[in-house]
Amino acid sequence: MTKNLTVRLDDELAADTEALARAEGTSLNETVKQALAEAVERRRQDPKFKERIRRILEEDRELLERLAK
Repeated sequence: MTKNLTVRLDDELAADTEALARAEGTSLNETVKQALAEAVERRRQDPKFKERIRRILEEDRELLERLAK
């Protein structure tokens, strides 16, 4: 399954992204997908990010348990 997503970029970032795609011989879509995949993977390896996620999960669990009463 795929999801369509609209991303608004300022002119400079859009031009840089287009240049990167052209230099790599890939589509703009593939370049953006790859950048997002790399960003997700970096965060998955970041201990501080993992701790923030654990904290959010705990807070959400407490909230959902409260609502389920």
